[in-house]
Amino acid sequence: MYEKTFPNKRFKLTLQFLEKHLSKSESILDLGIANPFSKIMTEKGFQVKNTFGEDLDIDQSRLKNEDYTVVTAFEIFEHLLNPFTVLQNIKSDKIFISIPLRLWFSSAYKSKTDLWDRHYHEFEDWQLDWLLEKTGFTIVDCIKFTHPVKKIGLRPLLRFFTNRYYLVYAVRK
Repeated sequence: MYEKTFPNKRFKLTLQFLEKHLSKSESILDLGIANPFSKIMTEKGFQVKNTFGEDLDIDQSRLKNEDYTVVTAFEIFEHLLNPFTVLQNIKSDKIFISIPLRLWFSSAYKSKTDLWDRHYHEFEDWQLDWLLEKTGFTIVDCIKFTHPVKKIGLRPLLRFFTNRYYLVYAVRK
């Protein structure tokens, strides 16, 4: 079922993780503009609002003014210069975050043409854990998973065995 419905493994695992921990009666503020995964969440019955593409390093007014009980931030924190400030300004006590993990065999992703599609951070799992702890969150559950690519070579081979994504559910004390 998932293989035909979802474009990749990441969406499948993220949806399963959400369904395991989150009631569909919760109101979600999904950081980032509407995207294929926020559409999937809505189609699966979750109540989702997205931010409008504002620069969250500078403008956190939606975090302060919007009504929501949960925040989702899927592959957003690596694009922020200061995810600490964003976490401080979230008013909900529940957050789901996924990040691409730093890979020892590959340099950080950077786009030379798209100003929004740049990675300022590629975390190791412990760095996100510490960031959450410092902003008052406690991790309830987490998973790591690989992201294989259909190419030939040493790096594609390593991607079959090396975790690429870290997905966390955390609550504020």
